[in-house]
Amino acid sequence: MRVADVSEDALRKTCSYDVCCECTRSCCQDAKPPLTQKRKQIIKDYLKKHGNVTKNIFTNSEYSYPSVDVAGFCVFYDKVTKKCIVHQVKPETCRAGPVTFDINRCTRKVEWFLKKEELCLFAGKLFDTLEQFAAYFEVAKEEIMRLICKLDSEALQAILKIDEPQTFKIGEDPLPEEVLSKLGIK
Repeated sequence: MRVADVSEDALRKTCSYDVCCECTRSCCQDAKPPLTQKRKQIIKDYLKKHGNVTKNIFTNSEYSYPSVDVAGFCVFYDKVTKKCIVHQVKPETCRAGPVTFDINRCTRKVEWFLKKEELCLFAGKLFDTLEQFAAYFEVAKEEIMRLICKLDSEALQAILKIDEPQTFKIGEDPLPEEVLSKLGIK
């Protein structure tokens, strides 16, 4: 299933069920979603087009991610509306959330995880309707695989060190040869 096959509503709203707008937890705080050079340019172009140009919107550490304010909130998070100001072009892991990933070097597979409802109310609602979840999961996997394939080795290695507690495994898929090679997995 391709992104275009999922309803416009599922892709364009901040969240289904309006759960995120009511949530007291914030996936936009202390998250630091990874960005490829291409995604950074897409975000810059989007902000410029919408007259929202700001400085220092990205941080480059072990990998690139949206800068954060003193409270750890993403610079793209509007605390008043509780919405992402770059929602239409937000990072792949944000589009995929609450689905996340890890790479198992032994099995040579990408492992898929879903955040627990205690951490993400949207995950609980999404998982309640298995048909809707299945469609969303396919989109999430596509977004994350695009990211995995485009990130350089150092950035991907740094991301894989990040612990993601309060998740449970929901599947796995073989890694593309290009990713295996990039990570030095034989």
